[in-house]
Amino acid sequence: MHLPPSTDARDTPWHALSAGEALQRLQTDDRHGLAHAEVARRLARFGPNRLPAPPRRPAWLRLLQQFHNVLIYVMLAAATVTAALAHWIDTGVLLGAVIVNAIIGFLQEGKAESALDAIRHMLSHQATVLRGGERQLVDADQLVPGDIVILASGDKVPADLRILTARSLRADEAVLTGESVPCDKDEAAVAADAALGDRRSMLYSGTLVAAGTALGTVVATGTNSELGRISTLLAQVQASTTPLLRQIAQFSRWLALAIGLFVLATFAIGVLWRAQAPADMFMMAVALAASAIPEGLPAIMTITLAMGVRRMAQHNAIIRHLPAVETLGAVTVICSDKTGTLTCNEMTVQRVVTADHVIEVTGSGYAPQGGFLIGGVPITAQEHPALQSVAQVALLCNDATLHDGPQGWSLTGDPTEGALVTLALKAGLDATALHARQPRIDAIPFESEHRFMATLHHDHAGHAVILVKGAPERVLDMCNAQRQWPADGAGTDAPLQHDYWRRAANDCAARALRVLAIAIKRVPAQRHALQFADMEGGFTLLGLLGSMDPPRPEAVAAVAECQAAGVRVKMITGDHGETARAIGAQLGIGLGRPALTGAEIELLDDAALRDVVASVDVFARASPEHKLRLVQALQSRGEVVAMTGDGVNDAPALKRADVGVAMGRNGTEAAKDAAAMVLTDDNFATLGHAVREGRGIYDNVRKFILFMLPTNGGEALIVFSAIAFGLLLPLTAAQVLWINLVTSSTLGVALAFEPAEDDVMRRPPRLPQEKLLSGLFAWRVLMVAVCMAAASLGLFLWELSNGAAIETARTMAVSAVVVMEMFYLLNSRHIERSVLSREGLLGNPKVPLTIALCALLQLGFVHLPWMQAVFGSTDLSVQEWSRVLLAGLAVFTLAELEKAALRRWRARRAHR
Repeated sequence: MHLPPSTDARDTPWHALSAGEALQRLQTDDRHGLAHAEVARRLARFGPNRLPAPPRRPAWLRLLQQFHNVLIYVMLAAATVTAALAHWIDTGVLLGAVIVNAIIGFLQEGKAESALDAIRHMLSHQATVLRGGERQLVDADQLVPGDIVILASGDKVPADLRILTARSLRADEAVLTGESVPCDKDEAAVAADAALGDRRSMLYSGTLVAAGTALGTVVATGTNSELGRISTLLAQVQASTTPLLRQIAQFSRWLALAIGLFVLATFAIGVLWRAQAPADMFMMAVALAASAIPEGLPAIMTITLAMGVRRMAQHNAIIRHLPAVETLGAVTVICSDKTGTLTCNEMTVQRVVTADHVIEVTGSGYAPQGGFLIGGVPITAQEHPALQSVAQVALLCNDATLHDGPQGWSLTGDPTEGALVTLALKAGLDATALHARQPRIDAIPFESEHRFMATLHHDHAGHAVILVKGAPERVLDMCNAQRQWPADGAGTDAPLQHDYWRRAANDCAARALRVLAIAIKRVPAQRHALQFADMEGGFTLLGLLGSMDPPRPEAVAAVAECQAAGVRVKMITGDHGETARAIGAQLGIGLGRPALTGAEIELLDDAALRDVVASVDVFARASPEHKLRLVQALQSRGEVVAMTGDGVNDAPALKRADVGVAMGRNGTEAAKDAAAMVLTDDNFATLGHAVREGRGIYDNVRKFILFMLPTNGGEALIVFSAIAFGLLLPLTAAQVLWINLVTSSTLGVALAFEPAEDDVMRRPPRLPQEKLLSGLFAWRVLMVAVCMAAASLGLFLWELSNGAAIETARTMAVSAVVVMEMFYLLNSRHIERSVLSREGLLGNPKVPLTIALCALLQLGFVHLPWMQAVFGSTDLSVQEWSRVLLAGLAVFTLAELEKAALRRWRARRAHR
């Protein structure tokens, strides 16, 4: 038996072939299936129906690569220097920070590599097939192209199948398409260019049979299936590094170069110009290098990010990759999936149309909370018998049930039918009592061929009725009357107004509502069975119901908050274009802009897509490749992209995005493992909180750098100035290291606990190319460093000129630097705002606590005998301490005046 060169579904449009053509192409038949010998030949040719495990790096190599980072190199260099000086505590702290960072990276990277495992586990384990004329159960990985597979409701589809026959078949393809409701399937061929979600003649591996039965033939297995294609795509995607890590790497390189040049210059000037002893100058150069290296930065970053992780967890956001916390603050574009993220993923009746009124229904989801409006005016269901009548039929002609549990309301059955049950509960109906009063005698279940569901009921009083719900055009054909409810109350039947109902149905459809018609027909009480002949006419139309998966109310506010913060929100969904546009309009996404479909994306090359993606905010019928291309197109424009998703089809884009955000409740394991963050409540509003937190974290990193550089620079400038001008050294090497130890170990840590500032979501996103050391930072670093150096050196020279001992003068210089850093820590709580307020001085309890701890350490440095022996310090009098405090106050005042001048300058620029 000969097969075509390829049975890859990507090469052959199986959905466009008839069932007979597919069988002929695969050289199989639907009565006997493949012979066992032919199965063995095809298995040898095409391989098992499973996804291959990706090549993995050994654990030791992954661990070793965690140390390949410029900042880690700087920390190791600092540890080497401190070890050479026998400062073992410093060395231990540095090495501990290096090891902790490496372990965190190693563990997170290991989790990321499990994304492909999660996709492989989505494959079905067993399948019912027809082989050699016999029905048998086989391992799914033994399926081959041409196998005939039998499926029933609840089965997981084991491979990509071309449907041969189907009965009432519906499939849940949310993991591939993102559609919130199961889609109808049948054996009829569709257009060759049909989008994945429109291929009604196909079933895809990893999806579920929601209802009905089917017979299909395998057309693709393993990596040739749609699921395999996504797995291959995911393996090829390279995760991008975060903006902060890129900035830190660049900053560290420049800082390491500057420190090296400064240390060499100091050594050369001291030895060659000032004739200092090379050994003494070497020790001083080493001390300067140790003090200038920002060894506290990785520790502060880790603490800051960890605090962000903790705060986000309290807001239902679980961080899987630590740097992603900060990256959220740099996000300029959020690409969000629609179903379950921006919407509730619970169908809800939004509109009831009767012959007399259009009734809007409030509330969302399956919880029976909400009410009814006519013309914007609230009404009660009891006041409107028409609404009561429609709700009763919606509840009785229904197979779904709702349950109120600890996690809220849950559905058993079809989502659209669940929406009808919720409507009835909102209308005040008692489901148990109504079913008891009008028990069901018989039913015609919904099938795609006839597009309606009908039920027969008796009321224990000699009356029987047939209730029907279905597609409006189908139910309208059954009706010759409509029920009207005049103001005096009693319902009467009138001739059917076809134009009115068609306009109403079209208006609902234009709002992306799924429309059902509700009708009723009285029959003799002796009727105990339903026939299709009973459905040919004589029905009275009660109304139309329009339902949809509505936007989450909190998502609307969150989208508006993100947009106000300068973050564009784009919706990328596998759903239909009309639905996507309507939901986008309700959310405030893409207003006045066209939507782009997957078919249109296919026609654009990368350059054209890069131009288009900036002006379009709603993308519909998007495949995994489309989502990945959209993320890459945005990144090529310099955007920092967050991508949300829940399906396996989202995994490649989640991995490629700067921040991938998966849904925790309804998300697939593949999506969670590919993402950097998981939302445990599947709520877009949580992402808004995370963006706020991320911006606050970046602010805290900047605050620490703005605190660290001037203080480290001030210490270095003191020593350099003394050497350059031939003065006595105000600080010894040991004292330089003491300053660095006491301030880095206490003061800087407080800034990791800073809460996000009030205006953080009113600022535009920072530019991705923005440098950590901006012009403002460079100016402030220079100003504060010079001020600290001048004050400390001035006090040192003042004390010497007044006859103080060198030990006293040096103790004054050291204490002045430490106290100035205490005061400057308060300034650093806000980069531009004043701290002269209760919030500015006491808003972060860790700041006064660390200042107090630092003060105790410095008092020990000055007054404890054993520390005096180690560091060459001496006691200070009250007058000497007052001069030290005055120096600290001077730095504080100067920094606040500079910020005030900066605010006035910005205000003048804004008014020009």
